[in-house]
Amino acid sequence: MIFNDDEFDEYAINNYRNPNCISVLEYLEDLNKFKYIKRLINKYVEKSELRERLILNHIIFLSNVFGVEATVNMLRFKIEEKNHHILNAFLVMLKYIHDNEIHDSELLEEIKRRI
Repeated sequence: MIFNDDEFDEYAINNYRNPNCISVLEYLEDLNKFKYIKRLINKYVEKSELRERLILNHIIFLSNVFGVEATVNMLRFKIEEKNHHILNAFLVMLKYIHDNEIHDSELLEEIKRRI
């Protein structure tokens, strides 16, 4: 799915399913998790610093409030395409996507070993 920024915001709002959310600020905090994941993946690329549990926790949280399909679509929009193979390793680990999609198989094995 290809978005622009306006379409992303509309898609996010339409897929947001957090019955405990009581304010716009809480929604925006939930939305910030996409930035955190992007930052953690960039840190892995730049410094080989892997925070796999934190990344997995953020992805699971997002899938709980946006749904799995919407979370995958939004992550793919927010994460640079050159890092999709890294993102996909986490998504394969969680069984959110099929194993036949392009992913970093060494990273996937490292995540499995550490978890």
